[in-house]
Amino acid sequence: MEEWLKDLLWRLNLVKNMNQPDGFTRLGYTPKEDESIEVFKSEAKRLGLDIHEDAAGNVMARWEGENPDLPAVASGSHLDTVVKGGGYDGLAGVLCALGAVKKLKGDGFTPKHPIEVIAFRSEESARFGISTIGSKAMTGLLDKSIGSVQDFEGISIKEAVSHCGFDWDNFHKAERSEKAIKTFVELHIEQGTHIEDHDKDYGVVRGIATPIRLKVTANGKAGHTGTTPMHKRHDAFVALSPLVEFVNSYTKQLNEKQNTPIVATVSTVDLKPNVMNVIPSTVEVGIDIRSVSDELKQEVAEAIRQKVKKIEGETDVTFDVHELVNNESILLDDELQQSLVKIGELEGLSPHLMDSGAGHDVMNMSVKWPSGLIFIPCEDGLSHHPDEFASLADLEKGVRLLTQYYLETAKGV
Repeated sequence: MEEWLKDLLWRLNLVKNMNQPDGFTRLGYTPKEDESIEVFKSEAKRLGLDIHEDAAGNVMARWEGENPDLPAVASGSHLDTVVKGGGYDGLAGVLCALGAVKKLKGDGFTPKHPIEVIAFRSEESARFGISTIGSKAMTGLLDKSIGSVQDFEGISIKEAVSHCGFDWDNFHKAERSEKAIKTFVELHIEQGTHIEDHDKDYGVVRGIATPIRLKVTANGKAGHTGTTPMHKRHDAFVALSPLVEFVNSYTKQLNEKQNTPIVATVSTVDLKPNVMNVIPSTVEVGIDIRSVSDELKQEVAEAIRQKVKKIEGETDVTFDVHELVNNESILLDDELQQSLVKIGELEGLSPHLMDSGAGHDVMNMSVKWPSGLIFIPCEDGLSHHPDEFASLADLEKGVRLLTQYYLETAKGV
């Protein structure tokens, strides 16, 4: 199995080895993503699966089983990457699901329910700033108004999908009925170190921490850096700077008081006029707040607003706080979590119950169908980087877990 995994890992990544100093760049709805999907289709056909492609370009490799009219037991992930990213993010889930099918077929298993391996389109937000386009289309969550959103080359989503042979106006046809799928489980590399920190074999995810995102703007007054006295300045950068440390320290203190993790980051900054000899007149920062607890996210956001009011009262700089995003966090199916724990224990693997700080296709699938998320370790938690790495041994563990998932859920002989 490990040799097969290595070979398909390379082929799906369109390389002859994983030593790629510039990483992997397969952006959504580009020829590179198309090429990787064609490799997926080819291997799925070799395993005896039927290929179905929906109006959004998602590909379902399907094992019909004894009763094709029953809802499918599904697993999968995505094949696109960020710019100069790693070769395991997303791809590992597609690879291991195909590996599970290979194992079941080799064992002579016949499922009662259909089994599917799904390769979703354009999960990453790297190209358009909008994530999980394919799974949003499949679940009916896609906002068609985003078709005009452009990438860094000025190509809109509508134009990009057209270049790949799809019609943006038909994307709604990709939505599947509630009866189409019984359960969905995504396997993904962890992108962190919780599994290894707890000396476990794999992670079972309880919830996905979607963000609250704030844009905080400080409005001061420009002036000459050499001629404006220090006591007469309205420096927006100086006024805003205490907020950066506050976001960090307040969130750390909150984590010390309760068990549900929360993180907050001042992650973007735009300073104007950004000239060496001019006092900053306007500074805009972006703040990303994440936890599976919506109450904790709201608490941090409110603390930030109160801190801004305090700073505003102590300076001659005015502030504006604008909420960009406020998504409810996703709690995954309890029964499926318990099943994924038992499946691992049957395989002699130790599970770690945990939350995900990053979004995945499963968060869309969970809106419509019982869904679960399995993490396998990645070295040093490094992801979205050329040195991202998951061992063949851990990928093989992923195959074992998904094999048992298909076996238990699809039933059969």
